[in-house]
Amino acid sequence: MQDVAVSTDSIRLGQFLKLAGVVDAGSDVRSLLEDGRVGVNGEAEHRRGRQLVRGDVVTVDDTELRVG
Repeated sequence: MQDVAVSTDSIRLGQFLKLAGVVDAGSDVRSLLEDGRVGVNGEAEHRRGRQLVRGDVVTVDDTELRVG
């Protein structure tokens, strides 16, 4: 699991995936979500604007990223 540091108390899922280097642009997040490749805390997620807080775990395919 990789920790990704954020400078705020919360961050939107699309912004987080861009910060983590999973996507090059925020618009690329849409296809990941539509394909069902993204999960948050063990549950499928389809909202790009989902608010994440420290400790949340985002899964993209086989990669786990923790909001730090």
